[in-house]
Amino acid sequence: MTNQERLHPLRPFLKNWIWEHGRVGTRYLDCTDGAIKFDEGKKSRFAAEKYLYVPLDKDADDDASVEGPAIQEAGLARFLRAAQLGKPEEAGTIAEVQRAVQDCMELGLFSAYQLDAQEALARYEQEPMFEDEIRAAVVGDIRRVYTGMREQLALYDFSVLYGLPTPLLISEAPFIDWRVRASPALPFVSLPLGPYCLLVGAPSGRSSRIGPVVWKSAAAMGPLKDHNRQIAEHARSWIVATTDDQLVAIQSRFIQASGPEPEDARP
Repeated sequence: MTNQERLHPLRPFLKNWIWEHGRVGTRYLDCTDGAIKFDEGKKSRFAAEKYLYVPLDKDADDDASVEGPAIQEAGLARFLRAAQLGKPEEAGTIAEVQRAVQDCMELGLFSAYQLDAQEALARYEQEPMFEDEIRAAVVGDIRRVYTGMREQLALYDFSVLYGLPTPLLISEAPFIDWRVRASPALPFVSLPLGPYCLLVGAPSGRSSRIGPVVWKSAAAMGPLKDHNRQIAEHARSWIVATTDDQLVAIQSRFIQASGPEPEDARP
């Protein structure tokens, strides 16, 4: 029961997608069978995939009992709500907003390396290794790729785009590195904060670790207009939306991938 009730690392974000019109819950597409479903309540129980945490500080000791990065939950919740409402004045002090953005990036990277971590774990489990050796090998693999990325992001300038005209999708892997995904490459990273707000990071050229967070009311996505397509293409577990129509539009690729299925189970 404890494992079932453990809150998903992305739940702070998912709260902004909770539907509260008549029914309280979340509309999502199950990527494993292509069905559109409705998760009752506010706990996001549909998001139940197992996470493996790797501390990305170079000199950090690895403790397998630690389940995730240390997050200031109250400050993060306040920031995410302010972003969704388009009210920067309610996001907290400058320092609190900076910390909330750092926490967003921690959780974004945490979700980003899960596929690599699970694949590495499965690979090393086929080798004649002890459990602690397997864990150390997986941690080493993840740190080689993501520690440098985390250091880069610490020097980025971040903007909150709010009041977006088209609602965003979110999945179990919402962090998008446009430097490697877009063609041609774009000098951005992004993370959806809510259906109508997006956190965007870009290189700053600074050598200090802390920069001001800029809030921008955005009538268009600009170069990041393919956000929802990127989310759909890289999702493997679930995709959350504000309406069924958004999920119906991408449903076919998951039904085809999983084989013939009966009609979706919309509420």
